Amino acid sequence: MDNKKTCDSCGDASCSAKAKNQGENDQDFADRRRLQARLCRIQHKIVVLSGKGGVGKSTVAVNLATALALGGLRVGLLDVDIHGPSVPTMLGLEGATLKGTPGELLPVEFGGLKVMSIGFLLHNPDDAIIWRGPMKMGVIKQFLTDVNWGDLDYLIVDAPPGTGDEPLSLCQLIQPLDGAVIVTTPQKVAAIDVRKSISFCRQLNVPVLGVVENMSGFVCPKCGEVTQILPEGGGRKIAADMNVPFLGAIPLDQNIAQSGDSGKVFIYHASETPTGKIMQGVIDQITELEQTKKLDS
Repeated sequence: MDNKKTCDSCGDASCSAKAKNQGENDQDFADRRRLQARLCRIQHKIVVLSGKGGVGKSTVAVNLATALALGGLRVGLLDVDIHGPSVPTMLGLEGATLKGTPGELLPVEFGGLKVMSIGFLLHNPDDAIIWRGPMKMGVIKQFLTDVNWGDLDYLIVDAPPGTGDEPLSLCQLIQPLDGAVIVTTPQKVAAIDVRKSISFCRQLNVPVLGVVENMSGFVCPKCGEVTQILPEGGGRKIAADMNVPFLGAIPLDQNIAQSGDSGKVFIYHASETPTGKIMQGVIDQITELEQTKKLDS
C-alpha cells in the first residue's frame, strides 16, 4: 500500500517545505516541496564519499546497500558519480532501461534493491559525459526529485569523488543527511584527502560516521596470508587525528575485484570468507553508528 503524503497533507509543522523562503519564486518553492515530499518517505540517508577516485567508494556503497537489503530492509542505491558510474556494472545491470511517466522515473529493481544511475541513461557505455557544472547539478536534482523511490528504510548514495560542485549540491539537497562514510586506501597520498573530506562534511554539518580503509593488504588466494603492498595504517591514523571513528580495514582481495567485474555482489556471494566477514563487520559498524547518532540527535 502506498501511503504517499503531500506537503499539504503532512502534519509536520517544523518542515522547511511548509512555507516559502524569503525571495523564493513560485517554481523554486514548488520544486523544493516536491523534493521534500520524496525525501520524507526515506527514513535514513547515508552518503559514501572519497577524497579521490579509485579507492573503492562504489564497492563500499554497493556492498553496504546489498547487505541492508539482505537484512529485509527497503533500500535504494543512488549512483551520482556522473563521470564514472560503476554501479550498473557491479550489479550486473548493464543494459537495463528505465521506465516511468512524464516527470517521474522508476528505479531499476534488483533483488529487493532499488537502483538509479546515470549509467542507465547512456545509449552506449563508452560514451563520455562532457557536461559543465549546471548540467551536472540539474541531473543530481532530477534524480532526487523525479525518481519515485517510494518508502525506503535506507537510501545509500554513491557520491562523486572530491569536494567540488557535485558532492556539495548533493549534500545540500539531501537534508537531513544521517551521515557520511569516507573511503580511502592506506597510503598517505590517498589518506591525506580524508582530511579534506572530513572538513567538507563538518562545514556542511554532515555527521561523519567514519573512515573505511580499503585495499589494506593483499590476501594471497592460495595460503590466505596478508601482505602489505601499500604503506599501511593511513586511514586509521587520519581518523584518529581528526577524531572520527575508524570503521575497519578491508584487504585487497581478488574476489572483490572479480565480483565487481562480473556483476555478483561480494557480500552476497562471499559472506563466509575471511574478507567477507571483515566487510560485514565494517557494514555493521556503519549501521550501528548511524542508529546511535539518530538516537542522540
